[in-house]
Amino acid sequence: MAILPKLSDEQASPAARAVFDDIRATRKTDQINDFWRVLANDPEQLAAVWAQAKKVMAPGALDALTKELIYVAVSIANNCEYCVVTHTEAARAKGMSEAQYNELMRVIAMASTTNRIAIGYQIEPDERFRK
Repeated sequence: MAILPKLSDEQASPAARAVFDDIRATRKTDQINDFWRVLANDPEQLAAVWAQAKKVMAPGALDALTKELIYVAVSIANNCEYCVVTHTEAARAKGMSEAQYNELMRVIAMASTTNRIAIGYQIEPDERFRK
């Protein structure tokens, strides 16, 4: 259970409702995820986090599916169940196949294993990779 309540549109401040409206318009949906509804308890933080998310997840050098896959990987590394679930669904909506998800899990598992080995042995990067 969230520490702060999920605010409905009626409970949210005018500033928070304005962010909700922008989320709906940007995402072309009527839904506001619970993450944003909890953040609405602090409208200033809600606006700042939404502005950053909107900018980072906008079209750019990386395609939308790649961005979602990265988000899933980082969310798994950070053990954020909420983000794993919501961004896995977002990746599926952007065309992620079961085979891609399985391969992503294998890459995450491999990176986690080799990261821990390198950390444990305190292996420094090869000189040729340093710039």
